[in-house]
Amino acid sequence: MNPFVLEHWAFGRVARSIVQGHGFGSPFADTGTSALLPPVYTYLLAAVFKVFGIYTKAAIFATACLNSVISAFTCIPVYFIARKCFGSQVAKWSVWGWVFSPYGIYFSADWLWSTCLFTFFLALVFLFSLYLEETASLGRWILFGVLCGVTALTEPVVMAVLPFLGAWTCYRLWKRNGLWLVQGLVAALAFLAVLTPWTVRNYDAFHKFIPIRDGFGLELYLGNSGFTHHWANRSVHPNHSDAELGEYERAGEIAYMAHKQQQATDYIKAHPGWFVWMSARRALYLWTGYWSFESSYLKEEPLDPPNVFMGTVTSGFGLWGLWQAFKRKREVSIRFAGVLLFFPLTYYISHPEAYYFRPLDPLLLILGMYAVTGLMRQRGAARV
Repeated sequence: MNPFVLEHWAFGRVARSIVQGHGFGSPFADTGTSALLPPVYTYLLAAVFKVFGIYTKAAIFATACLNSVISAFTCIPVYFIARKCFGSQVAKWSVWGWVFSPYGIYFSADWLWSTCLFTFFLALVFLFSLYLEETASLGRWILFGVLCGVTALTEPVVMAVLPFLGAWTCYRLWKRNGLWLVQGLVAALAFLAVLTPWTVRNYDAFHKFIPIRDGFGLELYLGNSGFTHHWANRSVHPNHSDAELGEYERAGEIAYMAHKQQQATDYIKAHPGWFVWMSARRALYLWTGYWSFESSYLKEEPLDPPNVFMGTVTSGFGLWGLWQAFKRKREVSIRFAGVLLFFPLTYYISHPEAYYFRPLDPLLLILGMYAVTGLMRQRGAARV
């Protein structure tokens, strides 16, 4: 990873702005205050810049090391999720699977983004919700709400699964001892308490209710402008288009994002069949890594063939394990299924990236190992 690439990405630009004393802003150019990104990883990267220098080789190396350490620590929730749901044997195999996961290695060492941190937090949220089925302790439910809030401030897409996880956990707690309402409300209040300072900051800066970030309009437009060669039309992104950057600078961030969302919405309304077809292609890409094998596309994405293999294998074994769990451990399978169902919905309608789906890898890996160990037990019993 070279300094130019890091400078070209919004996280790097905003972190630089923070360290230079200009505040949280300037994701594409020196345009001032922004709400384009969530704050947790951005400030973490700014702390690295503060210690090691802005865009220095030392800063890049330190960030990659930090991501790698976070990815390594993901073994902890992976182990305890697998052990609680499927037993010690699956837990051990799942940990070793994560240790040698190509995605876990690649995206931690080469991808200076929030992916590894978010993956770790999502696994922790899932693990915490499992244990909350067994306790009505208000302190633990408050801690769960705080954890959910920090995770949302790392990557707000997690809010697609938090209502499901919270509701299912409350239901399971109710089934055990009947106490759930106060616990659920306390967790929700703790969650809102974590989000509120950032939401107030956004309202103070833009005079508009922005819970975490305001970039959905651009994300929707990148995937819904009539472009089909690639999963995202990067030529209309301010990082790659002088015209788009000029509009962003002239209109300001809020007006620009509103205009992009309107353009995307207008195109979707005018081409509903196209939108349904492209949403299906985006879903296929997220689960398998496949978009196209045309030579012009592969020149842009030379790693796609191995990614298709790894993505298909990971998803295939994970879904196989989910099916096995549904037959044998239905209540456990529902929790996994809900997260796998709701998490990627936003990306189906906007646009995918290879790293968007990776936070689900720990869950898919655990399910896959459950399927494999079950098959091994069956074969062992058949030999006897």
